[in-house]
Amino acid sequence: MPKFAANISLMFSEVPLLDRIEAACRCGFNAVEILNPYQESIADLQQRLSDVDLNLVLINTPMGDVKAGERGLGAVPGREMAFRDHFLSAVEYADALKVRKLHVMAGVVPSGVSLQACEEVFVENMRWAQAHIEQAGLDVDLMLEPLNDQDVPGYLYARTDQAITLIERIGPSVQLQFDFYHVHIMEGAVADRLRLLYDRIGHVQFSCVPDRHEPQFGEPDVYPLFELLDSLDYTGWVGCEYRPKTNTLAGLSWGERFGLGAPGTVQSD
Repeated sequence: MPKFAANISLMFSEVPLLDRIEAACRCGFNAVEILNPYQESIADLQQRLSDVDLNLVLINTPMGDVKAGERGLGAVPGREMAFRDHFLSAVEYADALKVRKLHVMAGVVPSGVSLQACEEVFVENMRWAQAHIEQAGLDVDLMLEPLNDQDVPGYLYARTDQAITLIERIGPSVQLQFDFYHVHIMEGAVADRLRLLYDRIGHVQFSCVPDRHEPQFGEPDVYPLFELLDSLDYTGWVGCEYRPKTNTLAGLSWGERFGLGAPGTVQSD
């Protein structure tokens, strides 16, 4: 059975971020993801995670100026120093909070700048980041995640093959973050892509098309994909990176078979 991590940047939004850690635990989760933990102090996050013995398994590098359209700085020419500052901040959080997966946000190709120029900047920044991790002796895996071009137009890469090409240029220690939602939109045949790319995958996430809600409200059918992960002997976490259609507890009916759900409603075997 897969190990599920609640993405509390999207789930349990009925309460403040720090309170979502306990809320996830009460619903049967043993781990969480936080896309942007930097609004909270390391000490506060450490305390809340320790209180309920929960793992924080994934964070993203900072996105930059979101209001200006930035979605990461890794591939943005002229923002190299800002990227490195952001990366060091992310590594500080990851190391202190024992986070093992760090998604490095590449960013959107700026108007008037070529895709090739942005790719060169990204490869150079990623090689620097990889060297920093190795020299510091940190147990942190760097992740690249293709983001579909409907939700994030102009993002550096939207398909798994584009991400793999970049990984091959950067170095073999960088892993693919495989999200059923993005792959379904851009490529379809999620199961086929999962089998083909399994050796490259370091982290898995899911939500459903069209509205990024729970599995019962769209495609792809995630249950056969969960079974496929088991058959492939996947031992990592599966991030529930979806926006609840109504409220988090009501939407957790999909997880009852996995021991997840609102307290008092989880079905036992």
